[in-house]
Amino acid sequence: MVNFKEDEKLNILNHSCAHLMAQAIKHLYPNALFWVGPVIAEGFYYDVDLGDEVIREIDLERIEKEMKKLSKDGKRIYREEITKEEALERFKNDPYKIDLISRMDEENTIISCYTQGDFTDLCRGPHVESVKELKHFKLIKFSGAYWKGDSKNKMLQRIYGVCFHNQEDLDKYLNDMEEAKKRDHRKLGKELGLFMLSEYGPGFPFWLPKGMILRNELENFWYKEHTKEGYEFIKTPTMLNRDLWELSGHWNNYKDNMYTSNIDEIDFAIKPMNCPGGMLVYKNSLHSYRDLPIRCGELGLVHRHEASGALNGLFRVRCFTQDDAHIFMREDQMEEEIIRLINFIDRIYKMFELDYSIELSTRPEDKYIGEIEVWNKSEEILEKACHKAGKDCKINPGDGAFYGPKLDFHVTDSLGREWQCGTIQLDMNLPERFDLTYIDKNGEKKRPIMLHRVIFGSVERFIGILIEHFAGAFPMWLSPIQLNIIPVNNEYHLNYAKELQEKLKEEGIRVELDDREEKLGYKMRESVMNKIPYTLVIGQKEVDEKTISYRKYGKEETITVNYEEFITMIKQEIEEKKLLHK
Repeated sequence: MVNFKEDEKLNILNHSCAHLMAQAIKHLYPNALFWVGPVIAEGFYYDVDLGDEVIREIDLERIEKEMKKLSKDGKRIYREEITKEEALERFKNDPYKIDLISRMDEENTIISCYTQGDFTDLCRGPHVESVKELKHFKLIKFSGAYWKGDSKNKMLQRIYGVCFHNQEDLDKYLNDMEEAKKRDHRKLGKELGLFMLSEYGPGFPFWLPKGMILRNELENFWYKEHTKEGYEFIKTPTMLNRDLWELSGHWNNYKDNMYTSNIDEIDFAIKPMNCPGGMLVYKNSLHSYRDLPIRCGELGLVHRHEASGALNGLFRVRCFTQDDAHIFMREDQMEEEIIRLINFIDRIYKMFELDYSIELSTRPEDKYIGEIEVWNKSEEILEKACHKAGKDCKINPGDGAFYGPKLDFHVTDSLGREWQCGTIQLDMNLPERFDLTYIDKNGEKKRPIMLHRVIFGSVERFIGILIEHFAGAFPMWLSPIQLNIIPVNNEYHLNYAKELQEKLKEEGIRVELDDREEKLGYKMRESVMNKIPYTLVIGQKEVDEKTISYRKYGKEETITVNYEEFITMIKQEIEEKKLLHK
């Protein structure tokens, strides 16, 4: 999907359209006051104070109608530069603009405004030349938003929209949005019986039996692939005391996002990250330079306090399983290990047909630990290894973790949406804090270099992404139910159907038998709705000839084969982890 914020032309168009929307709102609600109206990746929004008025769905149509009227009027958009003093005078009756202006640094700051017809607002710009360029737009949704994002402040109304240069692009975008709604992992998760959410634990998902099958298959795959790559596996405690978190730097840099408790008059915290536990495991024994690199993996459950308004199905939760690993290595092994890891991540994503791009996130401006020289060296090594692995990386300044720079992997799903999943973080700081050492070939103690890395990022979030990527129609190897057997008439065909079910179960296939007294068409439709990879229909011909007639999900054709041919085919599909459409 298009990123409105990064596309320069669409960025200007959408910001201009945000002003057009604000002008239309001002016409319909003369007392309306406006906070900010930025462009975001998904389009634009404006935060509006409408007093006692409340926006409803029907109101979006009214606003759109007024926007179209203003667009046809074709007023030019003018930029004007004024002093801070002049701005304070011009917007003296608007507390939101006064707040923005007052927080600007210098008295002699030049402030820009943009005017179209009877509407003027503060803005850096740029804008399109005339409102007549703003023809192809759609208001998408509305929600509440606290002023400045602070729950102590007034609740404003946030109205979202998108704007394109032509109707064809707008229609395509709206169609993609409709497709995304159908794929919503919260909707499909409920319909397919994968997971549930409860008001008794906001942000703490419950996994249902079918969801656990999918999850276990994914985790088993993770363990198998990591074993091939020479990883060992550990499990560290969920709760550890304050001294550890102070040593790691989390207590000072991350405490607001941690759940804490007091045990025996000592402060403890539930781990928000697995790293400190991994440090203690490494320090538990002596290491020689010959032992390195040590690749240590952990599917570790972590808890982080997220704002309730930010919670979103499996995408933003308060407890999740990181597919963590920490790699301890010598300095001369760094480049080779990072290249190997990039290739490993590449192989995993290709299994799911997920394309990706890489960002190099550099040192934060203020909250970071360690020396700047160490940071600069780390960033240089990551960028060099990325290029040697044959991959491009975009620089994302200031977005590194507080303990080191990182490579972030943004996967692209079947709808073209981007998701941040994998991360490789080069850390020369925590080994220092924890006094980690190994014995070099001269018998002297040396400090290891460490990589933090995830591939899925969060098992929960990755499953949410896969649900939407595959629209709930999982590959055979991941699907909770792989086969559904439907006898045409229970009186004549049920016994053979049961025989098939038992034989398939013995082969390790996850199979259901639908022996309800319902019409065949109804049961077939339900099998499709449940997105089961193969539906087997057993009638008299199949009973007499001891064959199997099957229909693959997404196909109209029914194929008849003997049992041996069928079992060879599906076992090969599972073993090779083929995708359903292949």
